Amino acid sequence: MGLPMTVDVASTRIVGGRTQAADSPWFPSSPYASSMAGVGSAVSSTSFSQQDVLDAFDISDPRIRSIFLNSAIQRRFLALPPLGEDGTRLPEAQGDLLDKHKALAVDMGVRALRACLDDAGAAVSDIRYLCCVTSTGFLTPGISALLIRELGIDRHCARTDVVGMGCNAGLNALNAVSNWAMANPGELAVMVCTEACSAAYALDSTMRTAVVNSLFGDGAAALAVVAGPGSGALGEPGRPRILKFASCLIPDAMEAMRYDWDREQSRFSFYLDPQVPYVVGAHAELVIDRLLAKTGLLRSDIRHWLVHSGGKKVVDAVMVNLGLTRYDVRHTTGVLRDYGNLSSGSFLFSYERLQQENVTAPGDYGVLMTMGPGSTIETALIQW
Repeated sequence: MGLPMTVDVASTRIVGGRTQAADSPWFPSSPYASSMAGVGSAVSSTSFSQQDVLDAFDISDPRIRSIFLNSAIQRRFLALPPLGEDGTRLPEAQGDLLDKHKALAVDMGVRALRACLDDAGAAVSDIRYLCCVTSTGFLTPGISALLIRELGIDRHCARTDVVGMGCNAGLNALNAVSNWAMANPGELAVMVCTEACSAAYALDSTMRTAVVNSLFGDGAAALAVVAGPGSGALGEPGRPRILKFASCLIPDAMEAMRYDWDREQSRFSFYLDPQVPYVVGAHAELVIDRLLAKTGLLRSDIRHWLVHSGGKKVVDAVMVNLGLTRYDVRHTTGVLRDYGNLSSGSFLFSYERLQQENVTAPGDYGVLMTMGPGSTIETALIQW
């Protein structure tokens, strides 16, 4: 496999101007450290501006138009419903949407995974563990089995499917993938988040639907993870190692984000409570403090912030509560602008942009943050 496993062990770290021993208690206790070895992404084939979507569905209600046009989103990749003879978009039955989800999720997942392997310098034959994430449709057998067949991955490959956890699920999956990699040093694990948000598109005139329809886009992202020796070591040059995870479930907001059955339309639809940004913002400090607890790190020591592109108000709420700048969340807002909310894979699109920017330095710390139904905030601490 084309992934070097040698890692140099450093004896000290400079953290916020303070010298800290590499064997300080907060460093991973495992004899192996998992690193993010490669990343790749893919989208569906057609993109639309927000005005294009308004025109496609002939939306004239000024309240709904305002939601679309003030979303901080310029374009999204979508597979819109087919046109009828009269030129209007036809409603799609739930069965048709499941077919759409399967086709889009597999196609985007395949392309994202291939791009990830190219970035990691690895081959399909190197994959030993595959974890697939999706919340925009339900399949049995799941995405992992379909990708194994489609790509010719070894049929003995270990696999997991994470279904229905929502926009936060990418970090839940990364936790599992990182742990598998540390238990199997030198073996390649790959996570694929593939979300066909077009398969969750509803057609009605409600504000509930308008908010959702203005926000989500199709996309897939894949991340390669591998573990090498040296619990206190920095990762490979330019490839961050994964240090720690922290979660926060907000039971009082359990119903604030949900994907449930719409009896009137005989289909599933997504719901976002208007209070979601404020709920997320109010708990952002709590989970970040937990993430950094016992590390000796201050929030100001974090050089790179990769936050889920959950929507303009969500990102603003996180910024305000964590004291972040527009520069800190530039990739988050850039992904939102160019793709909309990509659900579970959004943070990997931001990570890919950061890697392409080539501004990280050895020793830099980063925080990954995702938010979703539960309501839930998931975080991870990484270091280049």
